[in-house]
Amino acid sequence: MANKKVLVVEDNPANMELFMDLLAVGGYESLAATTGEEALRLALVEIPGLVLLDIQLPGMDGLTVVKELRARTETQGIKVIALTAYAMSGDREKFLGEGFDGYLSKPVAIKEFLKVIGTYMPISS
Repeated sequence: MANKKVLVVEDNPANMELFMDLLAVGGYESLAATTGEEALRLALVEIPGLVLLDIQLPGMDGLTVVKELRARTETQGIKVIALTAYAMSGDREKFLGEGFDGYLSKPVAIKEFLKVIGTYMPISS
């Protein structure tokens, strides 16, 4: 059976609730972390199939988290999507260049969110 665990790393409670609800509707099992440090601990224990990673987090930021995930054998293959309010021209390319597999800007459009998640974790697999 394919890994349907999605780790959501988001420090805004309203955003976290929305993302978790959308993932549940899509049939995914979701895990929640509100800090970069907590995200790394959970990723190492749970080995999710996908991480939705906010860039601006208290403590360790999302750029540091993705570098740490890529540096560890156990987590280097996990798909990581930047989930960020950075939406200026060039931001998407910047984050993809930093080691992210995908990019979603906030506020997130529901259809776009589900489309991107499905691209990295098709529900039928």
